[in-house]
Amino acid sequence: MLITRMARPPLPRRVCCQIGVRGFRPIGKPACATELVTIGRDELEAIRLADLEGLYQEAAAERMGVSRQTFARILTHAREVVAQGLIEGKALLIETGAAVDGPAPPLTCPVHGGARRRGRGCRCAGRQACDRHGPGGGLCRTAPDAEK
Repeated sequence: MLITRMARPPLPRRVCCQIGVRGFRPIGKPACATELVTIGRDELEAIRLADLEGLYQEAAAERMGVSRQTFARILTHAREVVAQGLIEGKALLIETGAAVDGPAPPLTCPVHGGARRRGRGCRCAGRQACDRHGPGGGLCRTAPDAEK
């Protein structure tokens, strides 16, 4: 019996740029005779952040709300599509996809509400809030009820 796994659906990526066109095509070729390559809004955003704004991949990934590795894959595919369109004279069509407009919200820890470290989890992982560590509470590795 063969068991296959389905990939999880892609999470929406944060996109800040709004472009007023739906695509680009080579000059001198009729539109009906031109092959198409498609690029997603998230891929266009990756090119904008990395190449136009000159951000490092980690900073650009944080703006898009994805991991650095995911950003690198998006950027690599986007550059391949743009190069293919330019070198082979294909029309570049910008498609809408799983993208959310606006900057990524800051990541907060569900335990203490502070900032998380991207990709590594929170510093208080596995700890719970408690009141026995002084004023304002603190963080324990065990639940307060566990010591009774």
